[in-house]
Amino acid sequence: MQTCLLKINNLLEKHNLDALLISSVPNITYLTGYSGFSSHEREAYVLITKTKRYIFTDGRYSEAVVKQVPHFILKEISTQSPFISLLQTLIKKHALKNIGFEEDDLSVLEYNKLRKIHKSLKPFTLSTLRIHKSSNEIVAIKNACAIGDKAFAHIVKQATLGITEKQLAIELELWIKHFGADISFPSIVAFGANAAIPHHQTSDQRLTTNSFVLLDFGVKLDNYCSDMTRTIFFGKPSEKQKKIYETVRIAQQNAIQLITYNLGLITSNKTSLKASEVD
Repeated sequence: MQTCLLKINNLLEKHNLDALLISSVPNITYLTGYSGFSSHEREAYVLITKTKRYIFTDGRYSEAVVKQVPHFILKEISTQSPFISLLQTLIKKHALKNIGFEEDDLSVLEYNKLRKIHKSLKPFTLSTLRIHKSSNEIVAIKNACAIGDKAFAHIVKQATLGITEKQLAIELELWIKHFGADISFPSIVAFGANAAIPHHQTSDQRLTTNSFVLLDFGVKLDNYCSDMTRTIFFGKPSEKQKKIYETVRIAQQNAIQLITYNLGLITSNKTSLKASEVD
């Protein structure tokens, strides 16, 4: 964590910024190590200057933040002390000029409120910092993937005649939780024709014989995620179904062979499909 904060200080210097305002929950967790904030509501902000680190949140989280994030100074948000007022005080205290903000997370309403108290706001992203994983991060991702492998091996045995998509999804998620992990996104289980629908909403559709079964799920462990999509067949596939499956498999293998640094996904996808004689 200290290494990450040091890298941020280097980025501040490189981009001529006096401070960075972090609003996205994943990045707040990444920088502080605290994972108690909801990603569905705005419950916290982080401000990092060249010399100080602040975390803003309300009284519900104050005790936990003080204990778990001792290297950040807590600024408690309340009706009497709204976030904008607290931030404005710190801007004046540290004589901050150029402040970076996460343009892909901050709402227009929030941005307009910030503009009222400070004009020099610059879009900023932590993706260049986070794209390079440390050895500990790689281990965490591998552990999440390992649980995903175990969950898949378990769930294919639970695909029985008459079970619903929802029932299989629940069993999958319970199995993941059994290992002390959580799902990284809502699991998708799709039977038959549903498997052809992108991001199908898992339903009460029952499994029938001779059907494709799509499983798209992820595991979240220690704040790092895995993502697995697998297609299996329940019953005996027809020659047409075998051909469809094999065509997709070959296209996938072609795409893997084409992947290189800085290659666009659309380019690799179109090239692999063309090589597989698929439109």
